[in-house]
Amino acid sequence: MNTKNKNLITAFIENIWNRSEFDQIDHYLHPDFIDHSLPATLPKNSEGLKIWIRNTGLSFEHRTIIDEMVCENDKVIIKISMLLKQVGPWREIEPRGKDVVAVGYRFMKIRDQRIVESWGLVDGNAIEEQLKVHSHGCKIQV
Repeated sequence: MNTKNKNLITAFIENIWNRSEFDQIDHYLHPDFIDHSLPATLPKNSEGLKIWIRNTGLSFEHRTIIDEMVCENDKVIIKISMLLKQVGPWREIEPRGKDVVAVGYRFMKIRDQRIVESWGLVDGNAIEEQLKVHSHGCKIQV
């Protein structure tokens, strides 16, 4: 595994996604950065990514955990778990402070020791289903 790329991605997830330290974003993203997974209404660059992370924070307190990572040459793929607590409306679902977990994947290409391209997939339908389930007060550990 490419240690430099592993460290880059681990720090990127922690500092940008989890801590929103956007003043550091240029340390992680190449000037030619493109995020192919951002909604069509956002620019596909670092500014669009910042908007997306900020907007996510309006609906959820969120923490991204890297469950698995594979690095090969200039490519990195990670399997992530997003720990979410709904604090604002999302998909017309009013907030109830509910905790949910979403699983997703990110594939990134690295150039000049920075992320130059990114694709992501998170199961938004699973988030929605978890938010819609009403608790009856009884929690069963699995």
